[in-house]
This record gives sequence, C-alpha cells and structure tokens, in this order.
Amino acid sequence: FKKLRVWQDSVFLYISACEIFLRFPHGIRKTASQAIDAAHSISRNIAEGYCRRSIKEYLNLLNIALGSCGEFHSCYESFRQAGQIGSEEYEKLDQQQYKVENGLLSLIKSLQKKYKAGIWQETFKE
Repeated sequence: FKKLRVWQDSVFLYISACEIFLRFPHGIRKTASQAIDAAHSISRNIAEGYCRRSIKEYLNLLNIALGSCGEFHSCYESFRQAGQIGSEEYEKLDQQQYKVENGLLSLIKSLQKKYKAGIWQETFKE
C-alpha cells in the first residue's frame, strides 16, 4: 500500500493538517484534533483495506476513507469561514484534499472493474 500514490498523498495531507491545526489555541484544540484525526483516517483506511486482501472489504474501507476525506474538507472549510485559518492555508489543504479525493475515486473505480471482471486474487501466491 505504501507504493500507492493516493496513500502517499493522504499521508502528506495529514502532515499538512498537523502543521496547521496544532497551532490552534487551547480553547479549540479538541476541534483541531478531530480535524487531524479525520485526515489521518484516510491513510489508515487505505492501508487497512489493502491488507485485508478481500476486494469487498478493500472497497468498503476505501469508501470509508472517502468519507473521512469529506469530513476533513468540512473541517477546514468551517475553519476558513470562522476565520481560524487564512486563505493560503485553506488553499494548501484544499488542493491536497482534492488530489487525495480524486485518487481515491480512481482507485475505487479501478478495483470495481477488477471485481466485476473477476480478476482480483484474494489469496497469497505460493
């Protein structure tokens, strides 16, 4: 899974989220922590799905990762509207999140094709 571009991009998104949100003041640290968790959930679900070997489980976990991607978008959008992050920080997160979201959608479509064609091997080669 570490070779997957979408996984690498999602880790970079998590790092960016930490850099921005860990600077939040104590009073809203819990909200910032939840945004960081949403970003981190993306890469974790990609990895877990890959390691399951079942294509149905993999697709399910990729869809969960996609949901976390949406959750993260809602977080930083809310922060922008509340004036808690600036335009530059918002744009950085928005570009990275967009790249991850599209990567997830592409991977999901690719795996759905393999599933429909019956070409996914769920067992390890001997």
